[in-house]
Amino acid sequence: MLVVIGTTRDGRFGSHIRSWVLASLRRRPGFDVDVLDLRDHPLPFFDGIPPARAPREYANDAVATVGRQIDAADAYVVVTGEYNHGYPAVLKNLLDWTFPEWQRKPVGFVGWGNVGGARAIEQLREVVIEMEMAPIRFAVHVLPTTMIAVRSAEDTEWPADAPVFADLAPRMDLLVEDLTWWAVTLKAGRMSP
Repeated sequence: MLVVIGTTRDGRFGSHIRSWVLASLRRRPGFDVDVLDLRDHPLPFFDGIPPARAPREYANDAVATVGRQIDAADAYVVVTGEYNHGYPAVLKNLLDWTFPEWQRKPVGFVGWGNVGGARAIEQLREVVIEMEMAPIRFAVHVLPTTMIAVRSAEDTEWPADAPVFADLAPRMDLLVEDLTWWAVTLKAGRMSP
């Protein structure tokens, strides 16, 4: 499973929630968890041949690195903020640089913002369907009350059972259960002739 941290702004909330998301996923048996933090992989603005027409023909090493990491995963959790009622441009840029790497794989979302990132997640659902992915129904929506509590705490690392995220844990459980089922099912489908 690949966790994509889809924000890069200074002071981003993604740095705060990353450890809780990873801890929540890593306590589940049956899959490995890897991280793709877009802050660590600055990509040039997309200006190449559409990746659907030139599958896995990467424009440069930076795109090849993220492309291969995406390709290796069987499922994804996209962690994103909601900026101006949408998802971040760096996340859209990543999606534009890649295409076949994501196909026929499930994706779940963890979002934050004034309405828990709901508008960003809804937009992403439309995009990933076009990319032939399977977005799962359950998402984790981090509302401002939780964001304020997390930002005001002195902790920077959050375990899966952190009290500040207690209200979100049942949603994360649903997300992981569904994502796991879809990952196993779609992998079997991709492997069959």
